Amino acid sequence: MQTTSILRQKTSLQESVLDILNQQMGVEAHSSALYLSMSAWCYAQGLRGCGEFFRKQSDEEREHMMKIFHYITHAGALALSPEVGKVERNFEDLRSVLVAALDQEIQITENFNKMTEHCQKARDYQTARFLQWYLDEQLEEERQARRCIEIFDLMNAKDALYDIDREIHDLKKGE
Repeated sequence: MQTTSILRQKTSLQESVLDILNQQMGVEAHSSALYLSMSAWCYAQGLRGCGEFFRKQSDEEREHMMKIFHYITHAGALALSPEVGKVERNFEDLRSVLVAALDQEIQITENFNKMTEHCQKARDYQTARFLQWYLDEQLEEERQARRCIEIFDLMNAKDALYDIDREIHDLKKGE
């Protein structure tokens, strides 16, 4: 049995903070898998621009997970590799995909708000400061998800799917 070095057993991260960080890695992993599923669905519908958009979203969510992973490991604590449960694979139409993406981003924002509050109550100001980046990022993620729905609604879905597909794809070009 391999033991953990004494340097890796000592950390300033409180157990409750470590737990919520590890849980959020699971949320980010699930979000990445969900966006990848949305990407696959879009590609199967011939919506290559939206497929590419959601593939990039999937990559970003994995990067967000890894940022938490690195924070935990650099603090000398044990990051737990998350399990990803059932991920939706069938969607009614493009609008339902876009609404699901916004719902996902709102849920993640709520998680980070709760995590930040927990860290402040636990007097873990370092982790609360680390989480501020995610709160700022979530503002942008929600704005972008809302814009996708606006584009869809403004362009009269059935008659303009090609244009909607192109416009949503182009949202990622500006980053």
